Amino acid sequence: MSTAPIDATAALPALAARWDELRRARQGLRIRDAAVHLGVSELELAAIAIGGDTVRLAGPARDILQAVPTLGRVIALTRNEHCVHERKGVYENISFNGHVGLALGPDIDLRIFVGSWTHALAVSEAGKDGPRRSLQFFDAAGTALHKIYLLPESDLAAYAALVARFRAADQSPGARVEAWAPKPEPDGGTVDVGAFHADWDALQDTHDFITLLRRHKVARLRALRLAGIGRAVRLTALAGRTVLAEAAARALPIMVFVGNHGMIQIHTGPVVRALATGPWFNVLDPDFNLHLRETGIAEAWLVRKPTRDGIVTSVELFDDAGGLIATYFGKRKPGQPEDPAWRELAEGLTRRES
Repeated sequence: MSTAPIDATAALPALAARWDELRRARQGLRIRDAAVHLGVSELELAAIAIGGDTVRLAGPARDILQAVPTLGRVIALTRNEHCVHERKGVYENISFNGHVGLALGPDIDLRIFVGSWTHALAVSEAGKDGPRRSLQFFDAAGTALHKIYLLPESDLAAYAALVARFRAADQSPGARVEAWAPKPEPDGGTVDVGAFHADWDALQDTHDFITLLRRHKVARLRALRLAGIGRAVRLTALAGRTVLAEAAARALPIMVFVGNHGMIQIHTGPVVRALATGPWFNVLDPDFNLHLRETGIAEAWLVRKPTRDGIVTSVELFDDAGGLIATYFGKRKPGQPEDPAWRELAEGLTRRES
């Protein structure tokens, strides 16, 4: 995490004025969308309030996260450009091995990649029911990677103690950002398709799929295009909403993975209230919210991966740059075969959309 002093720039008052004007003109505008409109990062907008209602935090991100369980029940939020994943629960069983961490609770289930976590803020914003408090984490370019929002039942005293513990010495407003991008997926040109298929067919665990891609130096979306009909089938972009709507209609528990280069967040359980609102298809359940921007889906695929427990089927959504938007699985644990009801739903997409 960055702890170097951050000087307010001469442009900060002008940016603050533009941000205030935009908020008045477009009430309810999300800060991420406002940042795009103003041509700055989300961090730069949030950091305007440092020294007031927002506090800059310092210290290793893993240390801050390992203090989060003291807050009790909160909202975990992870998003990418086209999907927002929100899950209520308690952060539990947090552990790290180098830059990779896990949070393994029944509600908050995370895969954490803190190598890209550079800035952290404790934010207090005006809400209709009083201050809305959160912890927000950003990469070096100022892109939000993960946010943790307090609920009315969260432990406010523990939050205050966490903020005091990690409060940075420098609380001047503004943030300095720098160009940063995640390492591109390996994609080395010519692929020995026969060897690639043989290695795919020899998979023993879904987690080995990343190793397969690296071994053959092929990006994930290209791998699906090369996989062949028995391994991957292209679907229409409607597959994203169909899985959610069908899971709700059948009361079928599923797993929904959404992430970015710093975090993957997982929901395991039912989907109940699924509906469309403009370009978004949403899940609006008491403990799980999902917002999927369907206009961002360039390709969708049904993927079949062999494991020692049998075939595991996923539905994967990609944007026009080949980035993974969201992935759906049936609810299962290692050592268990795939739920036949999930496989029937997923395989039915190939008939429904053909």
